[in-house]
Amino acid sequence: MNSPSSPSHDQVIARTRHWLERAVIGLNLCPFAKGVHVKGQIRYVVSRAGDDESLLDDLQRELLTLCVIPAEEVDTTLLIHPWALTDFADFLRFLDLVEVVLQTHRLHGVLQVASFHPDYVFADSTPEDIGNCTNRSPYPTLHLLREASLDRAVAAFPDAARIYERNLQTLRQLGADGWQTLAADVWRPDNE
Repeated sequence: MNSPSSPSHDQVIARTRHWLERAVIGLNLCPFAKGVHVKGQIRYVVSRAGDDESLLDDLQRELLTLCVIPAEEVDTTLLIHPWALTDFADFLRFLDLVEVVLQTHRLHGVLQVASFHPDYVFADSTPEDIGNCTNRSPYPTLHLLREASLDRAVAAFPDAARIYERNLQTLRQLGADGWQTLAADVWRPDNE
């Protein structure tokens, strides 16, 4: 599946981890990420899928795996799929299938899936809106979260409902040039 110009499995994980450390934790876009990162409770899985069906298989496997692994070992999973759903419109359509998988396995209220993509655009914004960067990642990524862990984190965080607003303010202060500088570092091929 890898061509000479495509990233290796290790590069995909290294870039994703670097994005998490520099953007998500570094800019405090998710105040809950640092704790699970420091404790080593994030599972990084690189999907070799090149199509929706293979990615759905990987998603189902990872959701069910997360259900059986104790949270103290793996609290959350990042399912990174560099070769599938690289087009953002296709990625958005796939998210409907993610909901079907959660319903089929009766995982609503147990797990949820957050989405990240290099070209992420919120429905109510334009592509150049800096706020989209809160959900931009080096590769298309599905973030599998435990509802119980999320509930505990939200309960422990004062004013959790304002995280999105604070993120917008942070990104506006950083500005497009600041984000481009950060992204150039995070997305750079030599981050190993």
